[in-house]
Amino acid sequence: MTRVDLLALDVDGTLMTYDGVISAGVVEQVGRLRDAGVHIVLATGRGVHSAVPVANELGLDDGWVVCSNGAVTARIDPAAEHGYEVTRTVTFDPGPALRAIVMELPDALYAVEDLGVGFRVSGDFPEGELSGELERVSFDVLADTPATRVIIRAPNSSPDDFHAVVARVGLHEVEYAVGWSAWLDLTPGGVSKASALEEIRRDLGVEPHATVAIGDGSNDVQMLRWAARGVAMGHAPEATRLAADEVTGGIEDDGALAVLRGLRA
Repeated sequence: MTRVDLLALDVDGTLMTYDGVISAGVVEQVGRLRDAGVHIVLATGRGVHSAVPVANELGLDDGWVVCSNGAVTARIDPAAEHGYEVTRTVTFDPGPALRAIVMELPDALYAVEDLGVGFRVSGDFPEGELSGELERVSFDVLADTPATRVIIRAPNSSPDDFHAVVARVGLHEVEYAVGWSAWLDLTPGGVSKASALEEIRRDLGVEPHATVAIGDGSNDVQMLRWAARGVAMGHAPEATRLAADEVTGGIEDDGALAVLRGLRA
């Protein structure tokens, strides 16, 4: 059994299947750890408007969520208007990065997070890929809007294509993560799930050795390195698995469940 005071959990591909299902076992174990006094923090690329409902589904009705890959931190509060209070945001000017990338991917789709609402988009994303309200605007409006998170999607490209684009244009003022499909997340430079979690850890007075994190994506690499015990899902890409202290089963095996069962407060 591993002792934990602060548990950071990615959502999609870690706790939740790609069909949007969280197993009853995961819900039960999260509840057990919550009741034992563990600070459980969802750390996700999702916007706060779609992260908090997942927290509620897990039985978390207080505490913190790290959203937009670390650019947004919110406190869960059932008494608040939308069930949460945003306590910290970090924005950046997406214009230089977007204008450089559009030269390489002129047919790509672009979205800028509209905090707590949804996204402003340049075109129609594949159904179900974005949550919340979607407002179609011009590319220039997107490029000129201060952002917590920007999504670039090229349905006819591959992740390798995106890595090549990043290498050609250079993205020095932002953080980026390439997804499983032709999907690129941009967030403010120096901001990650790990940076937001470190602020929460310090505020809570949790010792660094009492931190555990589970994740599966390229946007989880820094979080897994940050935690005293970082666990990658079995289906995670190689770079994510190499950043972790250990690897559990894949999402199809409910790999996070085995880790949760081995934790105690």
